[in-house]
Amino acid sequence: MSKRHAAKYKLDRRMGQNIWGRPKSPVNRREYGPGQHGQRRKGKMSDFGTQLRAKQKLKGYYGSISERQFRGYYAEAVRMKGDSGENLIGLLECRLDAVVYRAKFVPTVFAARQFVNHGHVTVNGRKVNIPSYSVKPGDVVAVKEASRQMILVLEAVGLAERDVPDYLETDHTKMTTKLARVPTLTDVPYPVQMEPNLVVEFYSR
Repeated sequence: MSKRHAAKYKLDRRMGQNIWGRPKSPVNRREYGPGQHGQRRKGKMSDFGTQLRAKQKLKGYYGSISERQFRGYYAEAVRMKGDSGENLIGLLECRLDAVVYRAKFVPTVFAARQFVNHGHVTVNGRKVNIPSYSVKPGDVVAVKEASRQMILVLEAVGLAERDVPDYLETDHTKMTTKLARVPTLTDVPYPVQMEPNLVVEFYSR
């Protein structure tokens, strides 16, 4: 299982953006990067640097996805019909941990991965503990009844900082959500601009 070793918010400071939209992000106080050279003026970034940053931002947003796994999503997106960048977003948003996070069953993408790993979630009535499990349109994801009163879950439902997107049909009284359709880039409520087309360019070099 892959694991995020670096501090979660260090990515925010490296990118200079609050990529998860959290109130506690250090970018809200210091917009420059971490480390002793963080305040140096940066020159114009190369095309490679721009593409790499777009990849790091999108990959980092989804928490603990390994480079191998993320590259696998790219390869699958390219094989699919249509726009590869849009396909990549659809594949990432259909991950079970992403659906659990979007439905506001947990407060963060990192908590979503752990929540799924610990067996608190079912898909169509069957327990699934694989965060990368691909949810299909029409699938119903639910929090197990024994887990619905966890403080983590109750706090997440009450979070005012984000809303459930309209491609999920969510019922917080029953703690269920159904994936109505595979989302496109414009459907996904990213707090910052994501550029999956640059990610595709990075890998296709």
